[in-house]
Amino acid sequence: MLKNNLLLAVLLTFILTVSSVPAWGDSTNDNNAQTNSSGSNTQITGGYTATTTNNNDGQVNNTTTTNSTSNSTTGSDIPVGSANSPSYSAMSQDVCSMGISGSVSTLGLGISGGKHVRDLNCERIKLSKVLFDYGMKVAAVSILCQDERVFEAMLMAGTPCPFEGKIGKEAIAQWEKYDVERPDYQAYVSKLETRSQIDAELAAIEQAKIDQAIIEQEEAERQRILAEEKAAEKLRLEQTIVETDLETKEQRIINVHN
Repeated sequence: MLKNNLLLAVLLTFILTVSSVPAWGDSTNDNNAQTNSSGSNTQITGGYTATTTNNNDGQVNNTTTTNSTSNSTTGSDIPVGSANSPSYSAMSQDVCSMGISGSVSTLGLGISGGKHVRDLNCERIKLSKVLFDYGMKVAAVSILCQDERVFEAMLMAGTPCPFEGKIGKEAIAQWEKYDVERPDYQAYVSKLETRSQIDAELAAIEQAKIDQAIIEQEEAERQRILAEEKAAEKLRLEQTIVETDLETKEQRIINVHN
């Protein structure tokens, strides 16, 4: 029994080995070409055909598999390396500066750069705080008043910024006298022009009201004079009628006596 099984296994192995056909490469399907014009091109092609024939119990099964691969890459599809902006840091919380950077990249060229920029408003606040800590309150306010927003806010609040040691109304008088030294001079001039225009419009409206009142008053006076003249004329007519009646009566009396 063991010999029969061993013999059967050897026979099946021989049949399978003889009837199987290995896969082979088809050189006629290989067509590799590469063309380079203003860039790099890569083309990869390849293919193979595999055929397997199985003979089992008198039946023949044929299986054919064909695989073709094509891969093409042109230089225009390859992205250009980007230019990275440099990183800038103040390296301290007590430094009034900030870093700015930028980069530009084009085909074949990338440029990047950066620098530190002073924050003048931050410096002003820090200087004011230091002066205030030393007890120099007027000086601390004065340095803040170099900002036009603070200057205008102080003026609107009725507490004008100091002017060479003067405060209050004296400071306002000096700022009005030497207005070119105001930090908000441009906005101040523009505001004056706007206010002058508004004042002129309001004055024109008021003048129109006055003129209308004068016209109405003159018309009322004219109507009063006309009314008085009519009343006087009516009175004269009545007197004339009365005098005429008297003369008529007198004439009648004279005629009767005669």
